[in-house]
This record gives sequence, structure tokens and C-alpha cells, in this order.
Amino acid sequence: MKYLYEFRESEKVKLIIKSIEKICKSKWTIMEVCGSQTHSILSAGIDELLPSNITLVHGPGCPVCVTPREVIDKAIALSKMKGTIVFTYGDMLRVPGSRESLFRAKADGAKVKMVYSPFEALEFAKANPDKKVVFFGIGFETTAPCNATVILKARGLNLKNFFVLIAQFRVPPALEAILNDPFNKVQGFLAPGHVCTVMGIEEYLPISEKYNVPIVVTGFESFDISQGILILVSMLERKEKGVKIQYKRSCKPEGNLRAKEVINKVFKIGDLKWRGIGVIKNGGWVLKEEFLDMDANNLLKNYSEEIEEKKEGCIAALILQGKKKPFDCLLFGKECTPLNPLGAPMVSSEGACAAYYKYKR
Repeated sequence: MKYLYEFRESEKVKLIIKSIEKICKSKWTIMEVCGSQTHSILSAGIDELLPSNITLVHGPGCPVCVTPREVIDKAIALSKMKGTIVFTYGDMLRVPGSRESLFRAKADGAKVKMVYSPFEALEFAKANPDKKVVFFGIGFETTAPCNATVILKARGLNLKNFFVLIAQFRVPPALEAILNDPFNKVQGFLAPGHVCTVMGIEEYLPISEKYNVPIVVTGFESFDISQGILILVSMLERKEKGVKIQYKRSCKPEGNLRAKEVINKVFKIGDLKWRGIGVIKNGGWVLKEEFLDMDANNLLKNYSEEIEEKKEGCIAALILQGKKKPFDCLLFGKECTPLNPLGAPMVSSEGACAAYYKYKR
């Protein structure tokens, strides 16, 4: 398959690793932001092939992992309301809220349906005007255009029974939150290629300038990752800041202008809570005023939120900020497993703890 298998050839990766060994003279701590990048690194063993003076730490780039527990609780409450059906992506079903997951609620009779596209929920709403249909839409900049489009479509059809529960995260403010931490050790970022394919690099340039940190927009195959590290290490060794694009076969500096236009029609930037981290200023998108009548929170007038439970010993927040690794957690692989996830990075297969459980345990 063109654009895929040629980026997984191990001999090409080994050559790049040798180039990294030649230029790397100092100790560097690099964060790969996206969970898919973490999985590629661990599955290919890139972390073990790199020189010992390069430390890879894993970022918060898994949208399922960072979706707050209380938002999941709301989705569960909606799924139990008479005449209401919740539609969402499959990887959200298993993520635990305060007391249970959507999957468990569904097993007990709640009305939950898995979809591959929000337009499946829209079609159901059109065909069933007597039902209240809620699309539980989460994600980073990658899902925002599709989620915005379905909202515009529903508005165009004047549907009165279609609602959305949105947790839409933005990556650049999360990088700033990491860099603002006085204990931060990250010196360079491998930025997520798919996010930048949508949004471009405009928001990353001022971050690089302000914090004097190089950023390389990187793809997801083993060749992409190793080449991104090579570019980043060469910038670090030259004390060079700025934003470079490794993922040129997909990402343009300006991003996808049409996608950004659709996002800006429906959403505005707002503060958002990230599970395991807390509220990040400007960390997400929220509905604009003209779409607030479609907010599923309107259906929860008598709803009282659960208090988030503290998991003693869980270091998810430190892992999501690159301060610790899954093996540093005493609960990893014991009390906390993919079947019984306690922390945010274990709740989704894309999380760092889930990746360590799969590839390094």
C-alpha cells in the first residue's frame, strides 16, 4: 500500500537511527504528543534502539484518555433517560465514569449505540422524530470538522430531536501547560501529524518562540517517528527553535482551510478540563451561542454530578505530562490493567499505560 508500508521498512529506520547516533552529543528529553506515536515507538522498539542519552516521554495525546470522568457520567445519565438514545464511538464505551462505563450501562438496559460516524446518529434522528438522539462527540482537532459538520447539517434540517455532548480538545494549549510547569523536563516535541494536517502549524510557532523549544510535526509509522527524532535532535544540538514538518505527505503549513472554516462556524475556543491534568486555559472548543439549543446538557436539568473518585497511588497525571512513565506506577499491571483501568492512560488502547501493557510488560 502506497504511503504506508514503505514507511515501516526496518532497514530505513536502522539507517536513521545510525544518523541520530552520529549527531547526538548531549542528553535530550523528547515528548511524542500523540498516543498513536507512542504505540508506533513501542511496537517497533524505537525507544530501545535510540542512544541512551535520548529519553522519550509520552504526552497527553489520547482524546479518550483525557475525556473527563464527569462528562462520561453525563453521557451515561442521558442514556438512561426515557426516550433518549446516546450514540458514540466504540472506544468511548469501555471508558469508566465515576461508577460505571457506557458499556456496563448498556448491558444493564441503557440505550447506547456505537457508530463510526456522527452522521449515523443524524440519520437515526431523522427517521425517529419521537426519540431524543444525543451524539457524544469527543476528540482533538481531528474530529472537530466532522462533529461541526453534523451540527450544521442538523441545523439545516431544523431537527429538534438531535443533541450533542461535546468534549473537543485542542493540543497547543496542552503543550503550553506542560512547558509552564516548573518541573518540566521536555526539551522538544514530536507534534501530532494528523492534528496539524487539519490545523497547520500557525499555533505552534509562537509556542516555539516563547519557550525556545523546537517542534517537529511527525507522522505515525516507524520511519516517520525516527526521522522526526532525527530532525528534532539536530535542531536541539544546534540550539535551534522553530517548527518543522516531517509529515509533508499530509500536513501543509496552513492546514486544511475548509476544515478550519467549518470548525469556526460552530465552535469557539474555551477552557476545558482534561482528565488527569485539570482545566487547561483555552484547552478546547465549546459550542457557539447560536448552537447552544443543541447542547445535550439542556436535557440534564435535574442531574447532580458525582464526585470524582481519587485512585490512591495512580500517577496518571504525571505520566500524561511526561514526568513519569507507566513502569513508575506501583498499580501498573496489578490493580490497573486494560480490563480494569484506574488511570486515564490505561482507559483507552491508545493510552501510554495501555501501550506499555501491550508491548513492554
